[in-house]
Formats: sequence, C-alpha cells, structure tokens
Amino acid sequence: MLPADRAVGRPGERGAALLTVLLLVAVIAVMAGAMLEKLRLSTRLAANAAAAEQARSWAVAAEALAAVRVGDLLGRSPNRVTLVGGWSDRPFGLPLPGGGAATARVVDGGNCFNLNSLVVEASPGVYASDGEARGRFSRLMRYVGIPVQVADQVAGGAADWIDSDDQQQAGGAEDGRYTGQTVAYRTAGTLMADPSELRAVAGMTPAVYAQLRPWVCTLPIAGASPINVNTLTPEQAPLLAMMAPDTLSVDTARGLLARRPLQGWSDANAVFAGTPNPPSITGLAVTSQWFALRIDVIMPGTQLEERALIDARRLPVRLVSRQWGEDT
Repeated sequence: MLPADRAVGRPGERGAALLTVLLLVAVIAVMAGAMLEKLRLSTRLAANAAAAEQARSWAVAAEALAAVRVGDLLGRSPNRVTLVGGWSDRPFGLPLPGGGAATARVVDGGNCFNLNSLVVEASPGVYASDGEARGRFSRLMRYVGIPVQVADQVAGGAADWIDSDDQQQAGGAEDGRYTGQTVAYRTAGTLMADPSELRAVAGMTPAVYAQLRPWVCTLPIAGASPINVNTLTPEQAPLLAMMAPDTLSVDTARGLLARRPLQGWSDANAVFAGTPNPPSITGLAVTSQWFALRIDVIMPGTQLEERALIDARRLPVRLVSRQWGEDT
C-alpha cells in the first residue's frame, strides 16, 4: 500500500493538476468563443446574401414593370415620343412585403452623346473614326465649360481608344502613349461598355470627367444615335447646340426648346422654325430608341441600386444592359 500522503497526492502536485485543468478550461472557452463568433459571422453573411438576392429579385420585377410601361408609351404613339403625361423621371414603385419599396424611374436614354458614335463599323468588328462625330463631341465639351485644347485632346483620344487602327488622330493617343506610362495599358480597340472607360483616355482628369459625365453615355451601337427633340429639356440645350457646326448657340438652343409645342414636333427640324437661315441637321428625331432605367430597392437591412438600358428600336422592348451599384 502507498503511504497516505502518496495516495492523495502531495500539495504541489494537487496545485499543478488544478492549474492544468484551469488552463484546459480556458483553452476550451477560447475555442468555443471563436467558433461561436465564426457561426455568428457565417449566419450574418448568409442573411445578407439572402437579403441581397431578394433585393435583386425585386429589381428584376421592377425591370419588367418598366419595360411594360415603355412598351405602352410607344404603342400609344409610335411615331412621336414626347414628355406629355409626365412619364420622364417620374417614380413608380412596388410596395414590398415586410416594409420597404422598389422604385423605378425611366428617362429618354438617347438624349446624350453616345461615345460609341465616335466610330462607324467599317466591317464586322472593325471600327473607323468618324470625324463629324468627333467634332460634335468637342463642341459639346466646350459648351459645358471644358477648355478647347482639352476638349480636342479628349475627343481625339476617345476616338483612338475605340477605333481598330493604330493611326493617331489629331490630338489623340494610340498604344504608344499608354504603354510608356508607369502603369502600362493599351487602347481597347472596340466599343466602350461604360462611360467610366473615358477616365483612361489621355487628357482626361477627374475634374473634367465629373463635368462631362452627365452628358455622355455608351449605347451598344457604333455610329450616330438620334436625339429626340421632343424629350430634350431646356437644361439639355448643349446637346442640341452641338449638332450644328458652331452656328447655334446654347442660349438659342435653350430658347427653341422652351417654345416647343405641348404635343411636340412632328418633324425634327421643325425645332428651327422661325429662326433665320434654319439649318437642316441630321441626327435629330421625334421618337426615342433607347430608355435609361434607374431602380432603387430599399428593404430592412439592405439597399440596392440598379441602372439599366432598354432597347426600344423594335417591339417588344428588351433590356440590353444592367449595372448594379453606384454609377461611376
């Protein structure tokens, strides 16, 4: 038999055993806390993902509703699209169960300078610069307050960015300009997918881009895109003025749009009626081929913004692009 003090352990051994047990309890507690935190985070991420997916589903429902409204608008007046009825930028929405709402707004998506009109498609997938469009782009930039030298450089650079050749436009920039930079890259050689691509063009600065962004778009077509004089607002007068080769001031264009008949014009060049030596300008229209859509979904715990483009060149209309998140 062991002595009594060996049977129950010496005091030092009992202390070491207790310390070991306490250390094990502490380690287990830390591990359990870490696992619970990971479980909480995983649960939160799963809930956020589910909420985001639900918000996207409501946005898609709002897209369908907007497409129906655009189709009805064109069905009622296929030969003339005007602002009658106050449809432009008027919010309409879907009440959502559990609180929140999905709100959509539609505006004429063609009343902008289409950056992709800086080229024409010479053959499938091959793009050549369009000098007339480049001149219009440069005029627009001057009319919104961008210096002439910067405007000409950006217009030439944007055309070179899209066209398929390596011939530099006057004031433009081809691959050699970009490959020599600290962060080297090349021109796209194809249509722009988003106006934010303009920020990579030589001569562009954050200040110039911010000034120009409200006036430009990237419709998925090369060549000219008609501007509807029946849906232009007086505030958009620079878009009308840029169509004339330095013969129409912004103030004059604003006055012409302000006196537009309530039911709009039946002929695009009627906008110049009553002016001395009225110009005959191509590129104007009285109907709309593109509509821009903005959707905002607000739900408990999540928000979602979507921008989309509706192709209305033929019925039924169809959604051709979609961008989630904040526009850049």
